[in-house]
Amino acid sequence: QVQLVESGGGLVQPGGSLRLSCAASRGSISFYAMGWYRQAPGKQRELVAVITNGGRRDYLDSVKGRFTISRDNAKNTVYLQMNSLEPEDTAVYYCNAGIGPTTTMTPFLSWGQGTQVTVSS
Repeated sequence: QVQLVESGGGLVQPGGSLRLSCAASRGSISFYAMGWYRQAPGKQRELVAVITNGGRRDYLDSVKGRFTISRDNAKNTVYLQMNSLEPEDTAVYYCNAGIGPTTTMTPFLSWGQGTQVTVSS
């Protein structure tokens, strides 16, 4: 099965930027819609951004205009550029392939370890 490895997280001040990467191995993700999810302490995992195999993008309302999802099929990698970060963005971020509507995409691959994003002054 396809394996996913997230990276690029870290500690950043409010207003700062980070770029997350999701590298896939043991199979191609080029045919899949891919999503970035996040889970904050004590909260359910939520879908943050989606990019379909055709390049259509969709975002959680709270990140619209600040986050940009992209993909490089040649590198089998999906990215999440996060700008103007807020403390509320603090969470572990995961990527996954999904099915269904882009606003409620259901993940179907095994989860990676995620990457921690902490926004704090």
